[in-house]
Amino acid sequence: MNMNFLVALPVVFPILGAGLSLASASLRRLQGWISISILSIVLTVALALVLLSRSGPIVLDVGGWSSPVGVSLVADRLSSIMLLTSVTVTLAVLVYSVAQGAADGDDAAPIAVYHPAFLLLSAGVSNAFLSGDLFNIYVGFELLLMASFVLITLGGTHDRIRAGTVYIVVSLISSVVLLMAIAFAYAAAGTVNLAQLALRLPDVDPGVRLAIQTMMLIGFGIKAAIFPLSAWLPDSYPTAPAPVTAVFAGLLTKVGIYTIIRTQTLLFPSNRLDFILGAFAIVTMLVGILGAVAQHDIKRLLSFTLVSHIGYMVWGISSSTDDGLGAGIYYAVHHITVQTALFLVVGLIERRGGTTSLIKLGSLAKVAPILAVLYLIPALNLAGIPPLSGFMGKVGLIQASVSRGLPIDWWLIAAGIVTSLLTLYAVTRAWTMMFWQEAPEEMPEKTIPRAMVVSTAALVTVTLGISFGAGPIGRYTWDSATELHQRTPYISSVLPDDERGTGQSSEVTEQAEVKP
Repeated sequence: MNMNFLVALPVVFPILGAGLSLASASLRRLQGWISISILSIVLTVALALVLLSRSGPIVLDVGGWSSPVGVSLVADRLSSIMLLTSVTVTLAVLVYSVAQGAADGDDAAPIAVYHPAFLLLSAGVSNAFLSGDLFNIYVGFELLLMASFVLITLGGTHDRIRAGTVYIVVSLISSVVLLMAIAFAYAAAGTVNLAQLALRLPDVDPGVRLAIQTMMLIGFGIKAAIFPLSAWLPDSYPTAPAPVTAVFAGLLTKVGIYTIIRTQTLLFPSNRLDFILGAFAIVTMLVGILGAVAQHDIKRLLSFTLVSHIGYMVWGISSSTDDGLGAGIYYAVHHITVQTALFLVVGLIERRGGTTSLIKLGSLAKVAPILAVLYLIPALNLAGIPPLSGFMGKVGLIQASVSRGLPIDWWLIAAGIVTSLLTLYAVTRAWTMMFWQEAPEEMPEKTIPRAMVVSTAALVTVTLGISFGAGPIGRYTWDSATELHQRTPYISSVLPDDERGTGQSSEVTEQAEVKP
């Protein structure tokens, strides 16, 4: 049975669900069930794609039109594991937010707008992961940008409007740069299909090719929050509602990382910018973690660690080896779940303690000991304490750099170790201040809905699963890296004869050619 239709479902179902959710705006409970059902189905599909893609990339020519004429969706190992991870965290965040909405009512959680926007965000992320051409990736970014602006400004407070405005301006700048890069690529190679670009770009003038590569790195680098293109992030994310911040922190920057991996390995395999990427990885790690250490607000602290740990993924990309890239992909999977879990826990802490200021928080261990555990596990994981997944990912990166042995590799290793130690200092200092110092003032008497705790605990459990399943997951990400560097599996799956895909448009073309 041909299962290629599965590739479209992670994009189509959330869009249909958004429409149904919007039509059910007056029925809050129904909206929640629609959203949870849709993402549960997509999670099952994503798991199936992870299993099926082990035999090679799965390609769907949308509407039966052959690539590169039509739009193609491609699920290879990389896109499948990123899709599975993203849907897992979005489902956990959705359950968390439904519980929060049920407890606080419409004033705290405007459900009518929230659910459609959340599902559109999921559709945009899935579309970016699965798209087989540059323009469709751009469409995915715009879809998630539109949904993100709605979500980040929920409530309409002054701070959220300001943060949303900054976010939208920065995102539009990156979109313009990206659109220009796509236009230049089309002008130079006559296509935006990734597989066909991979075949044609080697014939393009090296200077033009380098300019296209640089513009794509800038456009995707802003979305990935690589230093110095990350200044907008620590001020934008913390102002949003807790579940929105959690899904933004975990997912959106990783979509930028994914597109960098995809374009660098498939379109620009010559590795001409690896040294520059390595240098940016070092600066991103160090500047981000120094910013985190200086913070006295837990949301801002975690936002800076988010920027800092993007550097580890860029490190893996810059290595251009199967070992390094495989470790970088594993680290991205680990970081999506850990960072999302941390922000969900912080949402619970804010709810119980009434603030996110480390100066004003304290004594939480007495009133909510479960939160101390839920925070400490992903925090230590982020810092890279063995045998957790953060440690596994960092060890993989260090081993890859030691094997390569270039001068910059030793700088990357040193920066990675320093960043890991400072992360440990920052997150444990915050843990001590929130849970063990004496609270300077009495905390509000506010309960935490059980479903919010359960969904957070479930995601923390997933982070442990990634740690204890490091062997099979690591082999899968290493196979992903090998497949990416080979390039042929992706290209031949989309364009079996290096000319056209397997859709119906090739037959139409042949019939047209036969006619006099």
